[in-house]
Amino acid sequence: MLDFSIMADAFPNLLKGAGMTGRLSILILLLGMMLAVPLAYARNAQSVWLHGPASIYILVIRGIPSLLQVFIVYYGLGQFGFVRNSALWPIFRDPFWCVIIALGLNSAAYTAEIIAGALRQVPKGLVEAAQALGLSWFQTQRKVTIPLAVRAALPAYENEIILTIKATSLASTITLLDLTGAARLEVSNTFAPYEVFLTAGAIYFCITTGLSWLLRRFEVRLSAGHRNEERSVKEFQPVLPGIPDH
Repeated sequence: MLDFSIMADAFPNLLKGAGMTGRLSILILLLGMMLAVPLAYARNAQSVWLHGPASIYILVIRGIPSLLQVFIVYYGLGQFGFVRNSALWPIFRDPFWCVIIALGLNSAAYTAEIIAGALRQVPKGLVEAAQALGLSWFQTQRKVTIPLAVRAALPAYENEIILTIKATSLASTITLLDLTGAARLEVSNTFAPYEVFLTAGAIYFCITTGLSWLLRRFEVRLSAGHRNEERSVKEFQPVLPGIPDH
């Protein structure tokens, strides 16, 4: 039988760990997105000097387990003297920032592949039409390519967000008290692993399910707005001079 009193006592401490999980997830996703956008454009570039390194980075990072990447950043970089003597050492000796760097680099590889695929789905005819109207490359990206790519990438990126939240549990392996770390500490204090881990799992479930629902609602609203834009264009098209009404 479950001891609900243990679950109730552990719940406040697990919520504190969930706060750490939230902070880690946000910073990891921000770092991943900042790196993923240039990586995605390099991945689709015609130049081998851009396409090659980006493809190799994505291939290598996606081929190494996330846990090993965390260990390499946290334990491995400290072995190099130039790292310990550099201004970056306060960052690399802090487990909080090591997790963000390691999982941020990991998220960047997966997100870059998602964005690169979404960019390739944008019809070339629309890009050529924008260029024919005199739009610069940056204007074309901002007004045509990026809005369409965001709609195409959003479903896959939702999965990346959920997987990143779950991946933050690796932070507990290097002493951080995220949700999983807080659960492990509670287990050592109460000797009730079933109750504590079940409570932690319920919190993870609520976080990921709630966030998934919000993201899907956002996707539905974005798709509805896109359909309204297309309907407005079709309604307005017959009165535009020089455009036949089909």
